Amino acid sequence: MTIVVGYVPTPEGEAALTQAIAEAKKSNDTLLVINSSKGDALVDNRYAQEPDIQSIEERLAEHGIQHIIKQPVRGHDAAAEVLDAADDNDASLIVIGLRRRSPVGKLIMGSVSQRILLEADCPVLAVKAD
Repeated sequence: MTIVVGYVPTPEGEAALTQAIAEAKKSNDTLLVINSSKGDALVDNRYAQEPDIQSIEERLAEHGIQHIIKQPVRGHDAAAEVLDAADDNDASLIVIGLRRRSPVGKLIMGSVSQRILLEADCPVLAVKAD
């Protein structure tokens, strides 16, 4: 089976990756790391750069985790990319990081995490950064 983790280069993304590694080690599943961008801006701080990707590759190799890292830029939001990856790979679990937001912030900006939690066809593990 496959575990899908939504990754962004933030403390929340690192927390999600750490938990996904632990889950993959327990179940011996392949880990699919999704880091996406809509591609609608010249700079997207949530899109991991090459040093970030190399660090993830090294970390997963150290743990002996079979993995795939995908960085789609297709105009879709992050929730759609994670949900599509989970569906396409028959995921057994999705792991996401959560950040604190006010109720008004959620209302105005929406919530990628909330959409994944509500629409996923498999279990979702949501973690917070330290």
